[in-house]
Amino acid sequence: MTTESGYKEAKKVRPSRRKRSVVLFIAMSLDGYIAKPDDDLGFLTSVERAGEDYGYAHFMKRVDCVILGRRTYDKILEMGNGFSYQERKTYVMTRTAKPAVGTFTFYSGNLRDLVTRLKDEPGKNIFIDGGAQIIHELLAENLIDELTVSIIPILLGDGIQLFNRTRPEVPLKLARVKHFASGLVQLRYLTEKNDSFK
Repeated sequence: MTTESGYKEAKKVRPSRRKRSVVLFIAMSLDGYIAKPDDDLGFLTSVERAGEDYGYAHFMKRVDCVILGRRTYDKILEMGNGFSYQERKTYVMTRTAKPAVGTFTFYSGNLRDLVTRLKDEPGKNIFIDGGAQIIHELLAENLIDELTVSIIPILLGDGIQLFNRTRPEVPLKLARVKHFASGLVQLRYLTEKNDSFK
């Protein structure tokens, strides 16, 4: 549009909306296992301290969507921890379609398609709560933006590995290290997908 003085008025450009980040927040033993061979998570109790959640509540304030596997979902219900997801849209990856239960949607479609669609929708971060196979698939597809990994001071020797040995190479940038009195060390990494990587 041209004004009376002859100058062209610049078009207003709206800033592009930042895509949602796909984030991981998980604990593993020093030798890289997130559970024992029978899915036992008892080793996590070794770092339990009254009033200490290792940043989980703060992390969840940045999350309004959760993706997890069926085995992880069943384990959470068994442990009585499903309440924290009641106010968040949660997708449970499953091979068998099932009607939604509250905020829980049982999804049997393609994981990459789901995450790609969710990233384009407005909202807070998307939390990947396991299991290991889902994490592996998303790393292989280069769809994870941020990893927060808490190292539990124990060597399990065997169990379910957090990172599959056939995973692709993933460059990481260390964003934060926190040490706790329990001996737990928490590492926060950004992947190349994250806008703050450079």
